[in-house]
Amino acid sequence: MGSRKHNSAEKRKEARKTQYIARLRNVPTSPRKMRLVADMVRGMDVEPALGILQHSPKEASERVYKLLRSAIANWEVKNEGARIEDNQLYIKQIMVDSGRMLKRIQPAPQGRAHRIRKRSNHVTIILGNRNQEAVVEEVNDTTKENNNI
Repeated sequence: MGSRKHNSAEKRKEARKTQYIARLRNVPTSPRKMRLVADMVRGMDVEPALGILQHSPKEASERVYKLLRSAIANWEVKNEGARIEDNQLYIKQIMVDSGRMLKRIQPAPQGRAHRIRKRSNHVTIILGNRNQEAVVEEVNDTTKENNNI
């Protein structure tokens, strides 16, 4: 592997250490309904988002709640000994992508048939830490100032 590829691979590896990801695949709910729930919690801190999801009447909110708990557990594995209360975890990114579509036939009058599309989706949650990102931004600002001098 060349040095350029090696360096970019190392950067990606370091970036993954600070990302906390959880994925839910092939959820038998339409992506449109799941996006309504995802939009409720996008960009929020973790604790209030858990409360909103827990008390939401939508079926999709239960699935997103469990996925968010899984993302928090992934954060705890990477940060042993750290407390969630001390860190400002938030939902950095939440994506709802279309999954596989099952096509079924609904009989219709006069010998016709209508196609039914049973949709599914994939949900991805990426958590971020506001404390770590603030430190990184300060370091980037000081390096830019030093380069401009």
